[in-house]
Amino acid sequence: MIQSSKPRKQRLFRYTASNHARQRFANAHISKELAAKLGVKRRSIGVRKGDTVKVMSGASRGKTGKVTEVNMQRAVIFVEGITRKNAKGKESQIAIHASNVYITDMDLGDKLRSAKMQALKATKQ
Repeated sequence: MIQSSKPRKQRLFRYTASNHARQRFANAHISKELAAKLGVKRRSIGVRKGDTVKVMSGASRGKTGKVTEVNMQRAVIFVEGITRKNAKGKESQIAIHASNVYITDMDLGDKLRSAKMQALKATKQ
């Protein structure tokens, strides 16, 4: 990550970051209940499609839904059920920054992700 505290350099780093560095921008907090259930001490983890999240800030505060899409380029997620109507009346999903949600349930169907959770659980003790 970047060492400088200057806002200009911070912005430049975010705008020119590589894809593997951008993954860290799409992290969200884990609910305390889920962290206890999984047995991990981490505060945040990357959001993936299929996770259930709760919106913590913005106009959609308090709403819960499944993640339908994660945009790593913009570090935003799209949650099913959180939509807005445009001028023609068509509904489109609202982009929510990953830092404005917390994960209430994780999709552990992916072998690599479940292995990572087991590794995090092992390092806890």
